[in-house]
Amino acid sequence: MKFFSSAISYIFHPLLVPIGGTLIYFIITPKYSPLEVQGGNILPIFILTVIIPIVTYMILRNLHLVHSVFMPSIAERKYPVLIHILLLALILYKVISNHYTIELYFFFVGLIGAAAASLMLLFLKFKVSLHLMGLGSLLMYLIALSIHFEINVIIAISLFTLAVGVVASSRLYLKAHTKPELLVGLMIGLLSQLLTVKFWL
Repeated sequence: MKFFSSAISYIFHPLLVPIGGTLIYFIITPKYSPLEVQGGNILPIFILTVIIPIVTYMILRNLHLVHSVFMPSIAERKYPVLIHILLLALILYKVISNHYTIELYFFFVGLIGAAAASLMLLFLKFKVSLHLMGLGSLLMYLIALSIHFEINVIIAISLFTLAVGVVASSRLYLKAHTKPELLVGLMIGLLSQLLTVKFWL
């Protein structure tokens, strides 16, 4: 059970949320998207939100500022979350602005809002679940895209809802979070995307 819970934590790692949302958009959207637009978004976003954070993590670990990829303590999370916010802002101003898609733009606005909220809570000595925050963001974004494009993706929504439950159970089993930390993380993820919906839906 511990191996399964650990595997789930890696599969649904928060680092994969930005690229996951980007891929969801290009899979669902009925709009014509030239390959240069897709590649111009997907590749830089993958580099900025997966490759660079992995390299940054290795540097922070060598500096003894973090000790685990899951950053169990509040002190360990501050620098990585701050760096994550800066990278998301860079995507907004340098990547998406060159290949503008309003739905994707506000998805990243929501992610920045969620990350900023989690960072503020860290300074208040409260650690939210970044796993649930990320999954909550993806779930609400998927629902909003389904309504926006009038496409039935109920199976995908059901699978993401199931994933929320599985990840929450895994994090509780590993004693990585308490129930309030999981619930607050999920609420931040859902609300951060819900609050941006009025700008593009």
